Amino acid sequence: MTEVRLVVHDSDAMEQLGARIAGQLRAGDLVLLNGELGAGKTTLTRGIGVALGARGSVTSPTFVLARTHPTVSGVPLVHVDAYRLATAAEVDDLDLDLAGAITVVEWGAGKLDGAVDSWLEVDIERPTGGDPAADDAPRNVRIAGHGARWEGAALRT
Repeated sequence: MTEVRLVVHDSDAMEQLGARIAGQLRAGDLVLLNGELGAGKTTLTRGIGVALGARGSVTSPTFVLARTHPTVSGVPLVHVDAYRLATAAEVDDLDLDLAGAITVVEWGAGKLDGAVDSWLEVDIERPTGGDPAADDAPRNVRIAGHGARWEGAALRT
């Protein structure tokens, strides 16, 4: 497992981190985002989308569960919010094209076990107390690559 830890100081920096992560992604990559409400998961995904040239606004797919954004490269960005899904079977019911897209799943921990052999996991921790949506509070971020795709990779952040 390859791992990087860093502090992200505000929402602009979180979007920039997403853009840097996007530069390492390709079709078939799965990114799992973990963190409390207001941690910055959607902001990070927005940065990924902007860097990939995704069409449409990258917003939280909470109510639609999954949103597909065509990109300039032709590899779609699939943004999933698995918060209301309880099991891997419910995620599987979404019939995601994990092999042909870059898939980013918010709240995906434990819900995609066995779906792919390699994935990138991003844990975002915001300070406790205060306003949970405060954009200006620093976040502690841990990025971990799992499986052969990320083994020995130098995660560039």
